[in-house]
Amino acid sequence: MVSMVKEFKMLINGKWCGAASGKTFASINPFDEKPVGLFQQGNEMDARKAVQAAKNAFMKWSEVPAPKRGEILFDIANELKDRKQEFAELISLEMGKPIIESMGEVQEAIDLAYYLAGEGRRLFGHTTKSELKDKIAFTVRLPVGVCALITPWNFPISIPAIKMLTALVCGNSFVLKPSSDAPLCATRLVELIEKHVKLPGVVNLVTGPGGTAGRELITNEDIRLIAFTGSIETGAFIRQNAGLKKIGLELGGKNAIIVMDDADIDLAVDGILWGAFGTTGQRCTACSRVIVHEKVKKELEEKLLKRVKQLRLGNGLDRKINVGPLVNESALKKTENYVRIGLKEKARLLIGGKRLKGKGFFFEPTVFSNVKPGMRIAREEIFGPVLSIISVKNLDEAIRIANSVKYGLSSAIYTESIANAFKAIEAIEAGLTYVNSSTTGSEAHLPFGGVKATGSTREQGIIGIDEFTEIKTVYIDYSGKLQKAQID
Repeated sequence: MVSMVKEFKMLINGKWCGAASGKTFASINPFDEKPVGLFQQGNEMDARKAVQAAKNAFMKWSEVPAPKRGEILFDIANELKDRKQEFAELISLEMGKPIIESMGEVQEAIDLAYYLAGEGRRLFGHTTKSELKDKIAFTVRLPVGVCALITPWNFPISIPAIKMLTALVCGNSFVLKPSSDAPLCATRLVELIEKHVKLPGVVNLVTGPGGTAGRELITNEDIRLIAFTGSIETGAFIRQNAGLKKIGLELGGKNAIIVMDDADIDLAVDGILWGAFGTTGQRCTACSRVIVHEKVKKELEEKLLKRVKQLRLGNGLDRKINVGPLVNESALKKTENYVRIGLKEKARLLIGGKRLKGKGFFFEPTVFSNVKPGMRIAREEIFGPVLSIISVKNLDEAIRIANSVKYGLSSAIYTESIANAFKAIEAIEAGLTYVNSSTTGSEAHLPFGGVKATGSTREQGIIGIDEFTEIKTVYIDYSGKLQKAQID
């Protein structure tokens, strides 16, 4: 019964507290549809309090030397490493992905924490010669201020970790608002981080609806940076309503794997299977399109179908399963609707296409063939286990189709030709391109993000540091007289 489920609080100014509304909501396990916890239904008032707390704490935190901030992140990484199994089980419990994938997600957060800890001793600027005598010029990195971090449910540990830890090492304070489909993971992670930061108000957590708490964070004038991962619709709302803030948006993808006629087909099938059905297709980097050379289409489909039939669906905590449930009933209905659309568009259904009976939000891994580039299932982000196969005659056609969608996040090509590989790298409109690997697998020390409607940000690596810092240019003139640059 819901009344027996543990209730969790929000963190504002170092105190765990209830929402001003006095209301709670449940987070649901998508495997058995049972609640995993009750969470505070925060609203505008709660968000404003959290922003004020972060604003009050910002100066003290920014004055902590950056190497010391890095040491704190190192301690966070160590504890997260010690508790890896615990956090992985939370992910599988709350959003359903297989435990093997959940372990990988926590490892990503650990890797990020160690990498960012090292940035505490870098945060480099640049030095350069002045055009004038007795004058030097350089740049320094400064924190941005109070950050609003708004995160999704599909990577409920690693994406909040990316945003929170980058903000912290750069000297910022923040308010985190996680998805209402995965607040338990965020709450536990915030508990861990706040314990090490110790300074009240630097780390704040507000749970609740995007229409109230989220809207306040987006429009609040004391917020200096918004880092958002989620839907293109919410990203557009942020652009229109945030005002003059730094804005980082990661808004999804419609990613393609190109398979050329010289490809290792078995290797390609491995990558397609992982890209299309890992996390039940609920990744912004998921492979939802396979663009295959007509000469190898039949072979690829036969081998792919054989492998899809072997996939096992079930509880994410069961190490024997390959595919977990979708996150909620809405995601299930959306996937069902896109299958109907694909059938109406006369795509050929090779396998799957149905929800499973009984408890849980399960949908069969689904593959459509004879898909045309203009079909909706080939252009729109489904965010479910639905794959479209498109046949082409050559690489130029494959690249043209890969680029025909509004998104541009990840991409891949399977080929034994170095010329094909480099042409794809240069011509595909995407922030990530993999050669002879799947569309997912970004590493902690390299930038992550996309182009076009995918958004306007790069997280991770040194580019991620750029997102969470301001660059100040400094001139020091020791000539003892007024020198005028550019004045002859």
